[in-house]
Amino acid sequence: MLLLAVDTATPAVTVALHDGGSVLAAESDVDARRHGELLLPAVDRVLAEAGVKLDAVTDLVVGVGPGPYTGLRVGIVTALTFGSALGLPVRGLSTLDGLAYASGLDTPFVVATDARRKEVYWARYADARTRLTEPAVDRPADLAETVAGLPAVGAGAVLYPEVFPDARGPEHQSAAALAALAAALLADGGGARGGSEDAGHPAPGFLPPLPLYLRRPDAQVPKNYKVVTPK
Repeated sequence: MLLLAVDTATPAVTVALHDGGSVLAAESDVDARRHGELLLPAVDRVLAEAGVKLDAVTDLVVGVGPGPYTGLRVGIVTALTFGSALGLPVRGLSTLDGLAYASGLDTPFVVATDARRKEVYWARYADARTRLTEPAVDRPADLAETVAGLPAVGAGAVLYPEVFPDARGPEHQSAAALAALAAALLADGGGARGGSEDAGHPAPGFLPPLPLYLRRPDAQVPKNYKVVTPK
């Protein structure tokens, strides 16, 4: 296995290559405004560090968010392009699940990333592999009672310490963790949702490679066009 993972759903532009046992190479650059410029050079450097070409890749995984429209689409479109060129399916994974897996926590916690507009994308977890709620977007103050007393992972937790006083690492997404989670899911039997989902919880698993926005984009088609009549 040579699994290439990319994620641009957060300010971190992150790439990793995994051989099914360990991460061979990884790179992350936190820059919310340069996803399109940074991703492909990062892929080139990761492949070069591992000493392989793109056509040696056997599996493709992409973080599908939740995240802002502009950044999120860069990683997904790039992964889909690679998939088309290589004749490989592209598997999606929740960006929040990647952060949760990277935390390594074995007790209940929250993952919160920055959704801008004074909001966070978030979900609750029983442990690093068991998500208890579907990803959502809310104002931090509205979550105070729900997350009270729980450790929190991610940049959203760091931004709002009054709601998430026990903020822990990692702050930013890592494709190395996303790739490791994907490898673990494949080893478990293909990554189909299961486990805690059978008890009513949405266990982390592979998703379609489609962007998870959770809210409408800022730019929208006008509902009413101005009528211009000839003079």
